[in-house]
Amino acid sequence: MIGQAVPSAPAPQTDTKTPTGIFSGVKPGEGTTADSNDDNVNAPVTEMPATPPPADDATIDQTPPELPATGEGASSFKIRGTPTNFVEVPVTVKDSKGNLVPGLTWRNFRVLENGQPQRMVLFTVDPFPISAAIVVDQSLPQDTMQKVNASLAAMQGAFTPSDELAVFTYNNGPQERTEFTGAQSARIDVVLQTMQTRGRDMGVPVSSGPTSGGISINGKPDFENNPTMHPHNNSAFITIPKETHTLNDAILAAATAVARRPGGRRRIVYVISDGKEEGSKASYKEVQQYLLTNKISVYATLVGDSSMYGVGFLDDAHIPFTMQDNILRHYAKATGGEVDSEFRQNSIETSFARIAEEVRLQYTIGYDSHIPALNPAYRTIEVQVNRPALTVIARPGYYPTAAAMHP
Repeated sequence: MIGQAVPSAPAPQTDTKTPTGIFSGVKPGEGTTADSNDDNVNAPVTEMPATPPPADDATIDQTPPELPATGEGASSFKIRGTPTNFVEVPVTVKDSKGNLVPGLTWRNFRVLENGQPQRMVLFTVDPFPISAAIVVDQSLPQDTMQKVNASLAAMQGAFTPSDELAVFTYNNGPQERTEFTGAQSARIDVVLQTMQTRGRDMGVPVSSGPTSGGISINGKPDFENNPTMHPHNNSAFITIPKETHTLNDAILAAATAVARRPGGRRRIVYVISDGKEEGSKASYKEVQQYLLTNKISVYATLVGDSSMYGVGFLDDAHIPFTMQDNILRHYAKATGGEVDSEFRQNSIETSFARIAEEVRLQYTIGYDSHIPALNPAYRTIEVQVNRPALTVIARPGYYPTAAAMHP
């Protein structure tokens, strides 16, 4: 398979099987309104009358003017105003069993920034096309790598023709396998097959037995030619080489590619890994800030030992100067994504479809921030739902950019 020619990269197609709400040119603040400047908008919705700004930010009226109870206008609207710092927040809502909760309207949501209620100017349940950079960890142990390799054939089936994918791998540094191309293209299929590798050999230290001393000369260990062996109490111990798992660098490389995609798409980095980090040039904090500045969410299928039940509670108990285990949960929590822990091959395969569905069926809330865009400080976001026993998943904050300004 390595010698197989890689097909050319077609652009993502228009998905004719999905609802008319899917579109490819949504712009911040434009929503899916009939008078949008985007020619690809299909479904008309209700245009909301402009309202005067409130006198006091602390008493902002959260709900927009009354909308029709039925029809397109009940689930999608937008309000135009003066130039503002527009913030768009994808939101996932789940019940106590982890199932997605459909059918909510703007009346069920409340959004706060830095603790202050914000007035919604955009709400839609329309699905967005996805721009996903797939990141595959190739520093996994051999048995786990075999499961991942076998499951990659199911990757394309999780996405639609309107989606687009780029593929990255990492071991000792990230590598781009293909730039963004249509999710259903033959190029993606070939790349997912040809990039497969055997994974990492699990070294086991040996301190006794006939081979414990490694290479020897006249019955004495040859330390000069065996730098991993050291004398200690008349015996030789093998020092296991330090593992390298450049997860931070891989996520940053993938996020850089995603950040260049056009607006109106869900931007995600989708990682298949055990979540271990060691040896990256970029720090977690630097990568997190880049993700939040560019509206990119991290989703992951966690594999290997890290996916086993009971291991997760140790993730936050990091011992200084040791390898950071499973930082994927931190990335997902900070960016409004999620981590799906799967140990078996068939579960890894179904995880692809489950995560893609979750991204596609998000609610989208937009509001005009009361804080000037020129203020570069981090702002917190809290999205609330007025129904009990529901879990709301959204990014807890963001860094503003000049691109967020709109009329």
